[in-house]
This record gives sequence, C-alpha cells and structure tokens, in this order.
Amino acid sequence: MTLLRDESLTAGELEVWRMLQRAQVRVTRHLESELLVAHALPLASYEVLAQLAEAPHRRLRMNDLAERVLLSRSGLTRLIDRLQRDGLAIREACADDARGLFAVLTDRGAARLAEATPTYLRGIRRQFVDLLGAGEMAQVRRLLARLEDGLSAPRPGRIP
Repeated sequence: MTLLRDESLTAGELEVWRMLQRAQVRVTRHLESELLVAHALPLASYEVLAQLAEAPHRRLRMNDLAERVLLSRSGLTRLIDRLQRDGLAIREACADDARGLFAVLTDRGAARLAEATPTYLRGIRRQFVDLLGAGEMAQVRRLLARLEDGLSAPRPGRIP
C-alpha cells in the first residue's frame, strides 16, 4: 500500500520530510541525554530556563514563554511547577492583569543554567554544527528562515 496520491507528495518530498524529522529527533535525544546525565536537567527545562535568562528582568508572561518553547499552556504549567519545586523558577502575578502570570528565573535557576550551558552548546556543536560546512550552515539558515516566514504568514483557513 502506498501513502502517496496524485495530489499528495512525491516519494522524494516525503523522504526529505522524514529525514528532517529524524535529524531533529536524533539531535534532540542526544542533547536531552547529555543534559540529563551531566546535570539531571531535561532539555525542555533547559530551554525554559534559557528563555527566562534572555528575557528582560529574567521574566516572561506564561503565554509568551509557552509560545517560545513550543509547549501548550498546560504543558508549560506542569513544567513550571517542577522548576518551582526545584527552586529554579517562580511564578509572579502580573500587576496590570489579574489573570496574568509571569514565570521568573531564580538565582538558583540561573546558576543551574550556567552549569548546563557548556554541555548544551557542546552537544549542538557535535550533533549539528560540526557536521556542516560554513556554506551549508548559511544555506540551512536561509532555508529555515524561508520556512519560518512561510509558516508565520497569515493564510486563509490556517489555524494560528
């Protein structure tokens, strides 16, 4: 049985899509494993801490943070619960919106992030950057920017 139909994807297009998925999953698994072994820190937790560290005053609205780390609001809530239990982040009420909450990086969270960052960066270099030449990296950047731009552009019938 074939999944391809005339109005669907070619075998080559489907192959490239699957290669992209496999590459992303493999790199992510390696990073996750390295962070867990060296720092007992899941990749999703690292990403949240990194986003908070880069934000003004080390804080972001929960909705904005969820969008940046590609988690659902409920998924982020559960993750922030764990980070809060570990003393790595806290929640603060938003002064101008009674329903709004901020996630805030604690000093302990910043220290844990600083410890884990060299492992994270080494993993990205080994699993991604070192496998591509400078020209290839520039080409990947252009292609991914085009995808990102295309996916962010409003289109009729698309769910935002």
